[in-house]
Amino acid sequence: MQQLTIKRPDDWHLHLRDGDMLDAVVAESAKHFSRAIIMPNLVPPVVTEADAIAYRTRILHASNDKRFTPLMTLYLTEQTNPEDVVNAARNDTIKAVKLYPAGATTNSASGVTDIKAVMPVLEAMAEHGVVLCLHGEVTQGNVDIFDREKIFLDTVLSPLLKRLPTLRVVLEHVTTADGVAFVQSHSTNVAGTITPHHLLLNRNHMLVGGIRPHYYCLPILKRESHRNALVDAVCSGDKRFFLGTDSAPHTKNTKENACGCAGVFNAPNALSTLAHVFEANNALDKLEGFVSLNGPAYYGLPANGDSIRLVKKSEPIETATQLQVGNESVVVFDPGEPLYWHVEN
Repeated sequence: MQQLTIKRPDDWHLHLRDGDMLDAVVAESAKHFSRAIIMPNLVPPVVTEADAIAYRTRILHASNDKRFTPLMTLYLTEQTNPEDVVNAARNDTIKAVKLYPAGATTNSASGVTDIKAVMPVLEAMAEHGVVLCLHGEVTQGNVDIFDREKIFLDTVLSPLLKRLPTLRVVLEHVTTADGVAFVQSHSTNVAGTITPHHLLLNRNHMLVGGIRPHYYCLPILKRESHRNALVDAVCSGDKRFFLGTDSAPHTKNTKENACGCAGVFNAPNALSTLAHVFEANNALDKLEGFVSLNGPAYYGLPANGDSIRLVKKSEPIETATQLQVGNESVVVFDPGEPLYWHVEN
């Protein structure tokens, strides 16, 4: 048996949804993570400070766990007022603004169609040090879905940072070697989050032998060479990368149909998956930095004061395959192999 004690982790990219779904899934994150950056892509989206405060109240009521602190984000639209963003960021519980390219993923219809349309907001954010969280993909129909991240970096993000070099950016759910290289080409203002499923899986896992809809996410899984680049980045201890699970629940019936939703619900076994990946790459000593230290450092927060223990046992972890949500269910991420690292609070 092996043991590893680390500072309690945080999740810097989390979807909790709302209503019955929020009630069903929030405890799965609260039992392992102290803080989480909450995504604002509800319907309607979380656009204003008042929206964020109201949503945070609902999350706290649903979790009923004093150890769990939701950190809120505002959804950037082309109608967003720069002054409103700067004022909202003075609220300690609002940590970032989220930019979704319109049509890029779930509930992104209200997102940005042209980066120029939100330039006054981005200029104000750069001036005041407000973090921009990015879904880094273009959405043009003539761009192959596997190339969307690279094209975004080349045509949108690179020109943006040349214009606003002090803008603080988190490139979320990095999926490519190009994304890794982009983050590594910058110093302290650019960081990247990486998900457990992108560290473990490549696109063959989703497509070979039949389509596995519960592996379908956006950005989509990429080639093995890209997965290897992600693993190398996190296992190197590079402080510019930290955990964002992008745990994104959808009901089973909306995943398993002719036009299934994008999202992987990995909150219940995220830490066990990560310990498995880091151990396989002889980098367990780098796990705490990735899940517990690098994120708080980027956001200017202290590391958590309490700890958790991971214990490797001879028997695999037992995780429910589905979670009940009213009359529906949510399928829990299946890593495709046994996980032996148990999380003990």
